[in-house]
Formats: sequence, structure tokens, C-alpha cells
Amino acid sequence: MRTLLKDTGSIFIHCDKSGEHIVRAILDQVFGASNFQSEIIWTYKRWSNSKKGLLPSHQNIYFYSKSKNFKFNTIFTSYSETTNIDQILQRRTRDEHNKSVYDKDSSGNIKNGDKKKGVPLSDVWDIPYLNPKAKERVGYPTQKPILLLERILKLVTNEGDLVLDPFCGSGTTCVSAKLLNRNYIGIDKSSEAVELTHERLVNPIKTESNLLKKGRDSYVNVDKDALSYLNGIEYNPVQRNKGIDAILLEQYENSPILVRVQKDGEPLDQAASLLAKAMKIKKSKKSILIQRAIENNLFENMIDFKGMKIVLSPALQISHLIKKS
Repeated sequence: MRTLLKDTGSIFIHCDKSGEHIVRAILDQVFGASNFQSEIIWTYKRWSNSKKGLLPSHQNIYFYSKSKNFKFNTIFTSYSETTNIDQILQRRTRDEHNKSVYDKDSSGNIKNGDKKKGVPLSDVWDIPYLNPKAKERVGYPTQKPILLLERILKLVTNEGDLVLDPFCGSGTTCVSAKLLNRNYIGIDKSSEAVELTHERLVNPIKTESNLLKKGRDSYVNVDKDALSYLNGIEYNPVQRNKGIDAILLEQYENSPILVRVQKDGEPLDQAASLLAKAMKIKKSKKSILIQRAIENNLFENMIDFKGMKIVLSPALQISHLIKKS
């Protein structure tokens, strides 16, 4: 591929962990170590069968250029949540000890910084792995998400440039190039892969990532007040579920034990119904509903869902003890 690249061109190589160290050595030999630009770490959250060792949750992509004159478009990302606003607004410089300090004018006033676009893209990319149910999936074993290939193409190409993928597989590179108005060539020895690529080019489907748009923090909506009732118990908090707040690590008859805490202003029978529905869906044989409010309800004691145990919160238990005293 080196002989086919323009002087302004770049190459991105991906290989699994069994051969990436060999690939890196070959790339150094072919392109020259001085033309190594980055080792991109593509990281993601992914379920996997537990086994001895660390769960693999990243892949390596090697970025080499043909020459020092390679095309590169800086991509900016958002500032960290911990970034002080002064760091964005005010200019920085180095003092005589090479320490970063705010730049000041002759009157001692801090100088305003230039226009800030954000933080330049790093070499660690948090891009979700394709969901097994994603419409973009075509069943090809090594299929990459379009979002990953688009980022690569945006970095080193412009509209109208020519992109080559000599092992195009499911055609993700070609589809990404088409969506970004780049020209493209895809090659594969498999006639099935070429046919699949043609089909995707006719009807390109791209899975958008809410995770990238909103950030991981937007998915964190556990009820921290509810989970405080489970201090001292081993559990997994549950996100985005109306019926469950947590699942205990302990199981009952090989089924999950679900926990729900009654919410403020929520009738107990409503909380129980939501938990019962979750039990049915999750095939749970035992659940725990923590009651937080005293209800003068004639039918309160008639709540009886199979496998569900209603327990009083510590506050209610104390309240009952005081009344008995």
C-alpha cells in the first residue's frame, strides 16, 4: 500500500492482539518509525463471558503516514468536567521555571485567551461497539461501526479524496466514505463480501450513538437515595428501569433477586405492581420491596405477589417500635 499512497496520504492498520506486535514491527520497517503518528486505542463497554484474566475492552489501530507532509484535520472535543472556566478564558504561558502560569500584560492584568474550540482529539476513542441488535449490523464477524471509520476519514481526508480499503470485508470503509462524500475503492477476495458491500452502498444504514451525543453521565440515573437502603449488601445498581432499583449478587433458585424501593408519593400497590411486572420479565422467583411510607389503605395488607417480600424501611421500623412503646 505504501507505493500507492500519495505523499500526503496515511494508512490505518487494525489487527487482533495475537498479531498486533508483529504488525507494528512490519509497519516500522515499511513506512519508517519516524512516520509513526499514533497508536489509537478504540475502547468500549462490552459484555463477555467471564474467564480467568482481564476482560478485553479495547482494540489497537496503528496510524502511519507516507511522509511528514501528511494531510491532517484537527478534531476538537469537549473540555473535561473538571476544567476550570479560567483555563478556558485566560491565556497561559511558561515562567522561568517552565511552569504553566496565567499570561499577564505590562499592567499585571491577565490576558484573555484566543478563541477556544475545545480539546484536540486524543488517541483514546470511546466509541460504542455495535449492539447485536443494531440495524447497521450485517452479520460480518469483523464488522466495525461506521462511527469509527468516519472519525478516521475525517482526520486525514477531505471531500473528494480517494479512500482505499484493500480488505473491505463488510464494506464499512466504503459506506463511511460515501456518507462523507469521499471517493472510494474496496477490494476483497470474498465474492460474498463484495456483494454485501454493494448492498450496503445502495442502502447505507448508520447507527447513531446516544452515548456519544449525550455522554456516559446521561445514562447514570440510578436512584442514589433508594440505593442507600442497601448499604452493607452486595448488589448491582440498575439503570433506566421503572420496576427495579437493584439486583442482588446473591441468587435464589438460579434466578435474580430484584429490589425496589418505594418512591416518594408512590402508593405501595403501584410500587408492588411495577416490581411484579419486572419479576415476570426477568424470570425472577424472589424480590424485595422496601416500604418507606405508612399508608392508611384498607387494601394495603392484601398486596400478595408470589415471591415478593415487603420489608419496612429502618425509619418505619423505628416508628413502629416507638408506637408500640
